[in-house]
Amino acid sequence: MTAWLSVLVPLLVMFFALGMERVESRLREATVRQEELDELLEQPRPDEVRALFRQGTSRALELFRLRSRGAGTRRAARRSKVSP
Repeated sequence: MTAWLSVLVPLLVMFFALGMERVESRLREATVRQEELDELLEQPRPDEVRALFRQGTSRALELFRLRSRGAGTRRAARRSKVSP
């Protein structure tokens, strides 16, 4: 019986560690960068504040990223129109 426990316990610990590593990697991907959150809180739009209040940080950041991405494409379009 002791021999089974001495084999089973390390295996269980190893599988638990592997499972926690997968959970940690998913959490690492879902984290928010501090700069992004600071920028959202410095210059919020009404729809982003509403989303932050009602649905949480993830939806507000999604709206912020859409706004930022749209502003970046608009800037690039302006530059291409201005430059010959």
